[in-house]
Amino acid sequence: MAAAYASSKAAIRNHTKTVALYCAAQGLNVRCNSVHPAAVLTPMWEPMLGDGPDRTARMAALVADTQLRRFGTPDEVAAVCILPASDEAASMTGSEISLDGGSLAGTAACPGG
Repeated sequence: MAAAYASSKAAIRNHTKTVALYCAAQGLNVRCNSVHPAAVLTPMWEPMLGDGPDRTARMAALVADTQLRRFGTPDEVAAVCILPASDEAASMTGSEISLDGGSLAGTAACPGG
């Protein structure tokens, strides 16, 4: 399952850039950007989290490898999607926005993290 997930995410990243370059080369007024959220607390997680007394511990374990140590929220993802869709970001194309709680930033800058 991890291989399929990683492959599909890589495909989206590559496709974003391909579409952005193609549209720019064709002189089309089309921009293509992508948003890449990590763990966002949606109903998809409910079967893994459950509703028992250990729910909080399960949540903590699932986000333990992120710097913020918490799930993102759907509202946070929606807010980030507004910028690349806006006129204020008219020159933004081929970009990837990661919402991963700091995972891609790594742990080197956060001793003990």
